[in-house]
Amino acid sequence: MDQLEALARSADLFESKLRIVPPTAMHDPSPCEGWDVAEVIRHSISGATMSAALIRGASREQAIDMLATTALDEDVVAQFSRAADDLAAAFAEPGALERMVAHPAMDMPVAQLLGFRIGDNVVHAWDLARGAGIDETLDDDLVALVWESVQPMRPFIGQVGQFGEGPSGEHEDAPLDVRLLDFMGRRP
Repeated sequence: MDQLEALARSADLFESKLRIVPPTAMHDPSPCEGWDVAEVIRHSISGATMSAALIRGASREQAIDMLATTALDEDVVAQFSRAADDLAAAFAEPGALERMVAHPAMDMPVAQLLGFRIGDNVVHAWDLARGAGIDETLDDDLVALVWESVQPMRPFIGQVGQFGEGPSGEHEDAPLDVRLLDFMGRRP
């Protein structure tokens, strides 16, 4: 599967979970420390919006502002769908994958940003499902793709601050989705 197809599938995965989140679950805690279900949704929408803007030339400061000021609409499914479609269109623009962006974390190639967005959609689909108490099943092909893409982070993932304490070391023989989630600081 190519990266643009993986992006579409990962967005579909997140949206499929989002569609069945009960309205009463929005303020339930998620596996992301300090975030409720609504914040996982807001983060996913703002991340897609920010990434599309970066691909189209937004500055780091503009990106940081988008992350901080994106608010949820009444229809979060439609809002996520619009943001995901716009992001897919930005990645598909001629020459987009050869560009560099001033991401808030660091300057990076757009091709790397694409991998980040795929991983974000997959892992946050699980966060959303766990927080909302809905089906946590992930796409096996996407899990394998994200697992492979994050392996270069193995030596330092627990030190970057975005993935909790990193891998617990307790799930080395578990199914790949459990190993991925554990690697990313979740405790499934």
